[in-house]
Amino acid sequence: MDEVIISRAITESYIKDLLESMELDVAIVGAGPTGMTAAYYLAKARIKTAIFERKLSAGGGIWGGGMMFNKIVVQDKGKEILDEFGITTTKYQEGYYVANAVEVASTLCSLTIKAGAKVFNLISVEDVVIREADRISGLVINWSSVALANLHIDPLAIRARLVIDATGHDCEVCHLVTDKIGAKLNTKTGKIAGEKPMWAEVAEKQVVENTREIFPGLIVAGMAAAAVFGSPRMGPIFGGMLLSGKKAAKLAIELLE
Repeated sequence: MDEVIISRAITESYIKDLLESMELDVAIVGAGPTGMTAAYYLAKARIKTAIFERKLSAGGGIWGGGMMFNKIVVQDKGKEILDEFGITTTKYQEGYYVANAVEVASTLCSLTIKAGAKVFNLISVEDVVIREADRISGLVINWSSVALANLHIDPLAIRARLVIDATGHDCEVCHLVTDKIGAKLNTKTGKIAGEKPMWAEVAEKQVVENTREIFPGLIVAGMAAAAVFGSPRMGPIFGGMLLSGKKAAKLAIELLE
């Protein structure tokens, strides 16, 4: 085996994927359960999609389950999606189903890639591209290690017809829109309301309700939607995250049409 051939194989195949993903139908920021579910349904519908994840591992908060007990809970509607993905669930009591967090995260990763979506980990989104009279039309990306090392390295840009903010509690893309260009979001105040304390029953409903186009070209989903609209957090029940991702994909397809 030749070390240089191995190195070339890795470099050439990665660069090919990156070059092909510099013009997308949908760019998703965050490879948690919401982002990956959205990417799965988009790719399945033959929408050119890529996810940019700043951390080493995709899966977001699933891996740790609740307080590092690697189990998660879903309700009836969430179970329907896990059933579609072939993920095992166990009925705890009526309306509550337990799944293995590692199986959920790893299966979501696998199915998302097999559906045709590209996943780029260790890449951070540090800015957005604005075109067409204040419309999001792309992302500005850099290696996550650049920010961690506090290096002054210029980023690169990718073009996308739509962007989905699935960055979780921090709603990072929405913050870029409000903080850098002073734009108003599609909320009551035009600002990011901030996430409220835990209330699972309300949060699970509202996270899906609040999955919507928050700014021209930008859809907010998952815990990012909760933070933007001021909904409660829900803890280690993930049905709402999956349903929000599926709704974000449906909305993106409608907007692209």
